[in-house]
Amino acid sequence: MYVNNFVMSTSIINTLNYHQTQASKHLLNISTGLKIRSVADDPSGWAIGQRMDVRIRSLDAANSNAQQMKSLLKVADGGIGSTVDILKKLKEKAIEAANDTATDGDRQTIQKLFDQYVDQIDDNAYVNYNGKNLLDGSRQGAAQATQQAYTNRALSTDTTATTKLTDLARRSGDSLGITDSDTVNVSYVKDGKTYSASFSAKDATVEDIFKKMNDINGDVFDAANLSTTSVIGTDAYGAEKQTVDGENALTIRAKTAGRDGAIAGFTIGVTDSKGQEKKSVNSVFNEFTETIEPRNAVSDSSLYAQTSADANRGMKISFGDMRAEALGLRGRDGTVLSVTTKEGANAAMNVLDNALSRALDQQTTVGAMSSRLDYTISNLTVQSENLTDAKSTILDADMAKEMLAYTKENVLMQAAMAMLAQNNQNAAWFLSLLG
Repeated sequence: MYVNNFVMSTSIINTLNYHQTQASKHLLNISTGLKIRSVADDPSGWAIGQRMDVRIRSLDAANSNAQQMKSLLKVADGGIGSTVDILKKLKEKAIEAANDTATDGDRQTIQKLFDQYVDQIDDNAYVNYNGKNLLDGSRQGAAQATQQAYTNRALSTDTTATTKLTDLARRSGDSLGITDSDTVNVSYVKDGKTYSASFSAKDATVEDIFKKMNDINGDVFDAANLSTTSVIGTDAYGAEKQTVDGENALTIRAKTAGRDGAIAGFTIGVTDSKGQEKKSVNSVFNEFTETIEPRNAVSDSSLYAQTSADANRGMKISFGDMRAEALGLRGRDGTVLSVTTKEGANAAMNVLDNALSRALDQQTTVGAMSSRLDYTISNLTVQSENLTDAKSTILDADMAKEMLAYTKENVLMQAAMAMLAQNNQNAAWFLSLLG
């Protein structure tokens, strides 16, 4: 019997303190919802959890960016949509002005509508998101100067610059039916002004069409380099552009590269000796479509969307120039496309078709980017959700397990306290020996 040190009591006290410590740990886990509350609990688990937390927060920030960019695209789409609606209306009015039931006064009235609507197109181009203009040409991607090109894929593939108009044929090989007695009527619109001319089809060649237009008011077409191959020209990114089907086609380019040389549109019409239009012939000539848009050399000013948690993995968003001047509806001096004459109204139709084609191209581009952002947002959301689940597996406490462990430690702690009291009571018999 040793009386100086109560070894059994000390052992019981140590056991009691251990169970109390463990019970406190499980109680804290329950109260915080975490099984790794500090780096001391599990250094490797803590480090993994913190890295996952950084990734999750980064994904959520990228998700927020993507949603904001989608809102920006909605603003841009609204401006383009309004411009498309205006162009549709202007096309209707141009058709009205081309009809001889309209008087000169009627055409003047329609011109007033043109003036106001063209101004509105400029207003649409200056739609703004958080201080950033979107459609005024200030958000374009890097581009080199381009030589505007119009291509006709309705004419026969063996058409050349020197082919006589009377020998022209459709892509199918059928003759167009132009005769020596026919008259060719040409017009083009540049800087808001319409220029027209007529000449006999006799002995005239394809090249002569554009030479005659150049004779009106200086060289605007590169008639000497009329292309009859599958190569259309060079686009704004320096890549060679070819016809869609790879077949030869007739391509006429602007004389001067860039916006200064831009031709808003042109028409070629043929009438017979009685002045009647040859509609089947004119429908083929109306197939000239703009295949390379005139662009000035510009540095990259597009918007960047940081839609990823990693550097240099976002997306670039650029917008074309949707101002009236860029669409060919207004000249550099402010002159608005004229429909005050029947000839001007006819020329305006092709100009409006070209403008509508550019606007729709821009609208579909915006739509495609917006659709991509939907998938981007969905992908970021799923990544964040899955990583959160993985982080929870590592750091979060299993509440049922923690409650069971706490209850166990609490019972053992109470048992230790009871045994300590019992041990102290058992030691009291030693006092009877001293009596």
